[in-house]
Amino acid sequence: MKLDGRRESSNVEDRRGMSTGTKAGLGLGGILIAALFAWMSGGDPMQAVVQGVQESMSQQTETIDEQNFTEEEQELASDCKKILASTEDVWTEVFQQMGGTYTSPTLVLFTNQVNSACGSASAAVGPFYCSGDQKLYVDLSFFTQMKRQLGVEGNTFAYAYVIAHEIGHHVEYLTGTLNKAHSAMNQTDKVTANQLSVRLELLADYYAGVWAHYEDKMNHSMEYGDLEKGLELAKAIGDDWLQKKAQGRATPESFTHGTSDQRKRWLRRGYETGDMNTSTFAVKNYNDL
Repeated sequence: MKLDGRRESSNVEDRRGMSTGTKAGLGLGGILIAALFAWMSGGDPMQAVVQGVQESMSQQTETIDEQNFTEEEQELASDCKKILASTEDVWTEVFQQMGGTYTSPTLVLFTNQVNSACGSASAAVGPFYCSGDQKLYVDLSFFTQMKRQLGVEGNTFAYAYVIAHEIGHHVEYLTGTLNKAHSAMNQTDKVTANQLSVRLELLADYYAGVWAHYEDKMNHSMEYGDLEKGLELAKAIGDDWLQKKAQGRATPESFTHGTSDQRKRWLRRGYETGDMNTSTFAVKNYNDL
């Protein structure tokens, strides 16, 4: 994916180097590995955030840890800002076409630990979107681990897919889908709630594809193999693939993000159609997703 010469978004809070004093937890190495696994394993980042509030909010103090960022990290930060800028341009136009107004979220770059309107979170939860403050939180070490463990080094679209997926949740929030789904999830049984979660996650994948559709249409930025690399990543974060790898079998009733095939299918569908009239919640039979 070509990003050379592109503008960087100004809707960014760079909190890297700020450390939040908390009780002892995972070491840095453990946090980085857990961060990648948490995002890929189908767990709900927001649930992890909320659960961590009581443990990590006590006696917190913020200090500035002055450090020199590596060239790799600065490049990742720049790419994230450019990708965010692209989502701003694309979704502003798409919402205008729908007769609405798009309000951009803020990207928060942090190191190890961060406070949000959804609570205090460590890098272990992976990238997450908080509708409480309409901010997207990212520890760049996640992408470093992703490069090493999933072989996506040199492919910017793989990083863009992660960010665009979280921005997809912001689009869900703006359209009212996110709050409606969360309300319904709080009033039903666990299995049904998980199925609603899958619909939300697949819709965010779809919106990531919609973004890529219009990004390429506007800037001709997609290169040969970009979509395929994104689809490979979607496969690697499917609930069934991860569960089989971790425990040798899959338990569909516990899925919260969707299978590999579902994630690939909805990402591709969004990219190929760019149709905002399509929604995972419009599919009546859950098994037909």
